[in-house]
Amino acid sequence: MDKLILTAIPFFVVFMAVELLTLRLAAHHDHHAEPDPDERDFVGYAPKDTATSLSMGLGNVAITAGWKLVVIAVYAGLYSLTPLRLDPSDWWTWVLLFFADDLAFYLYHRGHHRVRMFWATHVVHHSSQHFNLSTALRQDWTPFTGLLFWLWLPLVGFEPWMIVLAHTWSLLFQFLLHTEAIDKLPRPIEWIFNTPSHHRVHHGSQDQYLDKNYGGILIIWDRLFGTFEPEGERVRYGLTTNIETYNPVRVATHEWADMLRDVRRAADWRTRAGYLFHGPGWSPVPGGARPDGDPGASAVGPPPTASPVEAQVVAARVDPDVGRTPVGSSVVAARARPDAGAPRGDAPGGPGATGWRDHGSGRPGTIGR
Repeated sequence: MDKLILTAIPFFVVFMAVELLTLRLAAHHDHHAEPDPDERDFVGYAPKDTATSLSMGLGNVAITAGWKLVVIAVYAGLYSLTPLRLDPSDWWTWVLLFFADDLAFYLYHRGHHRVRMFWATHVVHHSSQHFNLSTALRQDWTPFTGLLFWLWLPLVGFEPWMIVLAHTWSLLFQFLLHTEAIDKLPRPIEWIFNTPSHHRVHHGSQDQYLDKNYGGILIIWDRLFGTFEPEGERVRYGLTTNIETYNPVRVATHEWADMLRDVRRAADWRTRAGYLFHGPGWSPVPGGARPDGDPGASAVGPPPTASPVEAQVVAARVDPDVGRTPVGSSVVAARARPDAGAPRGDAPGGPGATGWRDHGSGRPGTIGR
């Protein structure tokens, strides 16, 4: 199945080039504005940010190549223990697998936003302030926690190779969700499937977008379980408090380091467990101060039950500038829309170069409706 991913790499590159060209042409067509001569970055992409995303993707491919052998061995062991068998020659087995894998992904994705030890892995994917196809490749280097959410599939009779194949088709589909070049699609599609519009919401850092739209291929799980949010206000991407680095090693490990620091400083085992299994903003002391007097990331802490991403927004509520995309000289937005904020290319987020686009407006230059 790794061959499918490797075979798809040239297509990833082609799609990114097409997206970049689409955004540049659309921005020029909509606003008739030439790029700022002092701005060295491309519309929709910042070279340093994109390089970090690609580095994270290559590292993930190298690490998962070995880890996948462990995953297959575990699936095979569980499959050998169950008397249940689902015949891959039956068409309905594949239908069941499609829904089972997508539900497993929803549970995995939701869990990796709600538990800090899982979030330490998944935060990597949310660490870019851009949203383009290269962001889809910004993957973690610690893929060891995801296995838990698929263990039930071999136990109900799916063969291990089928499960791995399902992982692959889901990954390939989700690559195409990471773009601002496609607006909202026809309503029946938007109601059933995950779309770029729904996934933009998932990557948003505003209050109303936090911990929403976990679906992989289908969005129906979010509608069923109360985690759906439609795209409305223009999305600000990234974390509510963004990391200021392009270093792939730091991107991959920063939350693990912060979490382990908190565990090390904890006074007892119950508190240590809290730092691992509650949200990343969790504190044993109301108000967010640790027992050692260190206020942590924010002087005003979230409630103990806050989810990982919800907890991060506390600082933004106290200081409106925390975690926000700085207002600067976007390639297009600064001229075309004075209110469209975007970081400069020298900032880790790169330019908010798709600031020309008003989500859901159906303006010329976007694809779909």
